[in-house]
Amino acid sequence: MQIRLHGTPAETATTLTALTQVLTIQHISRPYPDRPPSTRHRIYIDATPREDARR
Repeated sequence: MQIRLHGTPAETATTLTALTQVLTIQHISRPYPDRPPSTRHRIYIDATPREDARR
């Protein structure tokens, strides 16, 4: 599956860490910043559900 995370760098880092508990992350894109004055950015990930999390 493809997922887009959109938030501050701290928010996306925290969320990505949490997602590794239930997903196998196959690819993480570079951060794409929003236009100024926004401090948010987007990260795109490719992932699959973890086998041990499916139970």
